[in-house]
Amino acid sequence: MIFVKKDDLKTGMRLARPIYNKNGVLLYERNSKLTAQGLNSIKNFGLLGAFVLEPAEPVPPMTRDDIEFERFQTICVFSIQEELDRILQTSRYSKMQAITSNIIKNYGHLDRKINFMQNLRSKEDYFYKHSLNVAILCAMIAHTMNVPVSEQNDVVTAAIVHDIGKLSAPKSLMLQDTWTEAERDQMRNAEVAGFAKIEHVFSTNPAIKRICVQAQNNLDNLQRGRVTDMSKMVTGARILSVAESFDTITAVQLDRERQSEIAAFKHLLRNRGYYDEKVVNALSSSINLLVPGVSIELNTGAKGLVLVENERNILKPLILTFNDNRIIDLGNRIYEGHIEIVDIMKTMDNRHVMNRELLKRQGIDVEEPEYVNDEKGDEAEEGYIPGVM
Repeated sequence: MIFVKKDDLKTGMRLARPIYNKNGVLLYERNSKLTAQGLNSIKNFGLLGAFVLEPAEPVPPMTRDDIEFERFQTICVFSIQEELDRILQTSRYSKMQAITSNIIKNYGHLDRKINFMQNLRSKEDYFYKHSLNVAILCAMIAHTMNVPVSEQNDVVTAAIVHDIGKLSAPKSLMLQDTWTEAERDQMRNAEVAGFAKIEHVFSTNPAIKRICVQAQNNLDNLQRGRVTDMSKMVTGARILSVAESFDTITAVQLDRERQSEIAAFKHLLRNRGYYDEKVVNALSSSINLLVPGVSIELNTGAKGLVLVENERNILKPLILTFNDNRIIDLGNRIYEGHIEIVDIMKTMDNRHVMNRELLKRQGIDVEEPEYVNDEKGDEAEEGYIPGVM
């Protein structure tokens, strides 16, 4: 799977990911061949481009959770953009409670892990997609930690609005790749102004601003090498700090190389003075990280495959090494300090297919995901909805 910019897309290319409109209607199914109409639609939707399959590449597996996650992101990012722009212009919110409730309804009550898939971001839509993903992560983490419902609502709302100050910064500044010290101060002033806006808009609920300010101060302290007294941070701010950093590190952008979820997770573990260990553990219990089928790189230089996830220590699963077909349990103390996972192998897409029946015959018990296989292989029709005539 490769990403192709909109100007380089050609008819006949097969889509690797579905395309939805802002109402969640499926316009183009994955494995659909792009037509001239499809190319025009992609440009009209304001997309940067599309993920397409290489000529001989099979369609990557997706579960129903994966498909619904991409659809949900598309719907909500438009709603969040409209709501944040409304707050900036009128100092009032209209649909914030509905957006928060929708995120919690879909991702604040899960009894299973999901694949947390990142969508490509441009500099223009970065903060809207970032706010959505941070809010989803906060909802899942808060649920895993059994945070009271009112506090879960507060932290999800805070996640949606926490970067609103940056949206009021000069557009030219937001589109730059690097900032001078003076420009950094200008962006910081915009953030502070954003907190004042949050205080005014949510005057009846001071917890929203408190969560945003404490989380931002914590991350500032990390960047500047200052100590954070975490005992004075509310639970929502601890959750927001972890979710904010995880999404920032793993975000997919055209102008920088994406870091893996494991790189992000290692960052969280290395900086325990700034990230609550209970919150980090709740994150690892909410999303799939080193699950069966993920290809990994070891500090020995060897590469391997995860066979069985380690629920107690996510970084120490049961693996199969490619060079000598050896099965290694990284959770065994004899490998402590000798063999460890450096990172996930760099690919555009972490989805995979494994012969789980073969593993089961070898005595290795693995969970079997429910993949969706009803793909359209011909030209897609705009407005097509699976199962609807």
